[in-house]
Amino acid sequence: MAFDYGEARIGVAICDPDGILATPVTTLKRKDAHIWDQIIALVEEYEPIHIYIGSPKHLSGESGISVQNAEEFKNEIVFRTSIECTMIDERLSTVSAARQLKDSGMNTRESKSAIDQAAAVGILEQALAIEKRK
Repeated sequence: MAFDYGEARIGVAICDPDGILATPVTTLKRKDAHIWDQIIALVEEYEPIHIYIGSPKHLSGESGISVQNAEEFKNEIVFRTSIECTMIDERLSTVSAARQLKDSGMNTRESKSAIDQAAAVGILEQALAIEKRK
């Protein structure tokens, strides 16, 4: 399972048990009062063995406040679920997702939640590729 943690929204993606196909699941509103109930429900439904969180580093590779927020989110998931989590460098994942959706004919204004889900898919695909190389 992967999360693209952003200021306003959190994109969620899962993969099949064999780790071959990453699929978008949903987009959560980060400031929703029931956000943790929703995250726990997703974890219980999909029963992931590992969770990946996008680490939104600057293009230079430096970490900023967004990375710190994503790491705090990761720590909270570990605390609440006891599932191992790994941060995945996601520089440009949202930009790439938006470009792909635009190329397929979607308007970026109308597809913000789809962009977040596509970014989560990108994070998960990158994580799966890293795992396969090990």
